[in-house]
Amino acid sequence: MKFSKKSEYGLRALIELTKNYGRPITRQQIGERQNVPVVFLEQILLRLKHAGLVASTRGVQGGYALIKPPSKVTLGHVIRILDGPLAPIGCVSKTAYQKCLDCPYATKAHCPLQRVMGDVRNAIADILDNYSLEDFISGMNGSRRSPVHRTTARR
Repeated sequence: MKFSKKSEYGLRALIELTKNYGRPITRQQIGERQNVPVVFLEQILLRLKHAGLVASTRGVQGGYALIKPPSKVTLGHVIRILDGPLAPIGCVSKTAYQKCLDCPYATKAHCPLQRVMGDVRNAIADILDNYSLEDFISGMNGSRRSPVHRTTARR
């Protein structure tokens, strides 16, 4: 499964916003530090603003700031905002279910593809929904154990 450039750039922008938590930072600064095109950043930051994750301030001291605590924002939530459902196929999505119209198993009790793709969706969600922006940033300096290890250790 491959995520879009929108999600990649959005997560990179959120690295900067998390590192500067509580202080506004301009699109230009984010773009320069994360090597993200500023024009593309504008669209991404607007989506994150509409979702209630960031706020913008006008003026000389203005810019964008993360308004939710980094520990409360998961990578899964961000990717769903920017790309939509994590499910590889519509019939296993928990947030945007779509019935398979052309599938020969659509009227059957069990679909082998649905079972496997459901497991894929759950594995992806288990990781991304247990990894916060705080974990993401902490992992940059190796100071915290990965949530992936915490999740698999529980099994």
